[in-house]
Amino acid sequence: MVKSKTETIQAISDNVAVGEKTILLTLFKTIFHLSFVVHFLWAGVYGTWTMFTLTEEQLREPMIAMMKNYSPCYVTIWNASFQTMFLGLALLHDMLRWLDKHESKIGRKVKYFRDVIFNGLVFPFTCFVTGMFWCVYLIDRELVFPQVYDQIVPWWLNHCVHTNIFIVIAIETLLTRRRQPTDVKVERCLWVFVSVFYAVVYYSIYFFGGCWLYGVFGVMTWWQVCIYQACIWGSTWVFYNLNFFVNRMIHKEADSSPKTSTNGDLESRETTFQNTSKVSGVATVSKNKDVELNAKDGMNENGKTNAAYLNENNDENGKEWTSIGKDGQLDKSGTNFKRNQSSL
Repeated sequence: MVKSKTETIQAISDNVAVGEKTILLTLFKTIFHLSFVVHFLWAGVYGTWTMFTLTEEQLREPMIAMMKNYSPCYVTIWNASFQTMFLGLALLHDMLRWLDKHESKIGRKVKYFRDVIFNGLVFPFTCFVTGMFWCVYLIDRELVFPQVYDQIVPWWLNHCVHTNIFIVIAIETLLTRRRQPTDVKVERCLWVFVSVFYAVVYYSIYFFGGCWLYGVFGVMTWWQVCIYQACIWGSTWVFYNLNFFVNRMIHKEADSSPKTSTNGDLESRETTFQNTSKVSGVATVSKNKDVELNAKDGMNENGKTNAAYLNENNDENGKEWTSIGKDGQLDKSGTNFKRNQSSL
């Protein structure tokens, strides 16, 4: 009895600590997402206002005129739009969590699109934009960001769309587990569409407009352009897969936790118990937060029912397993088990 009370007190203390940690994490996420939503919206408004207020003298410079004419076509602008969209969905999900509505149908939908956009668009293209821009910039800035742009693009705006974007995905990776794709087909379709469509955009500008959107293409021969294009596609594909590898490296403790799969309408976690000398079966955590275990045999080799064994070896939440029959009464065979897992 003393041992049982001690375990109960410990379980309550652990649950309180976990609850406080969750609240602090949610608060930090909310502040983080809100701050960067405002940051990118302000950058977008400022950049748009700058393009519409250019003077005639500034427009006499061919590079500045080209930037104004093709400003919506730069991958930097596309990527900033992806980040703003993702941060907006993340902030909305944070608000739903504060209202305890994140497990509702709309909450699961918001989470689904938030994670799909992050995995398929934000992470791979942010890594590409930051890496490509600063590498070429350090070699010869005229090939990617001519010095004449400094007349209209302040240094903070440059860092906002080429540096701060990487800070966003770095912090987001530390805060949120995305160890596996949320929806592989959708994420890959998004990646393919943006990669191919964007190539069509800047090649069309060259063939129909007579200028390269990026000066780095202008110093290459056509076979070098083809190789460079293959590197662009290859690098973004590598970055897409790198997202999950890095997340697994950071969130190693998740290896022993149940796996989570999300399809937008249903979230389930499955844990397989395999121990031939004691109990075997599959426990499924469903939306009503009840855990049901269907064991293959009612008794283990020690002569105890599986329910009794599970009660002796209950989980960290201290929940008690009960052997029940189909009619809700105790099942002597110990075949069916059910417990209330309110903490999940």
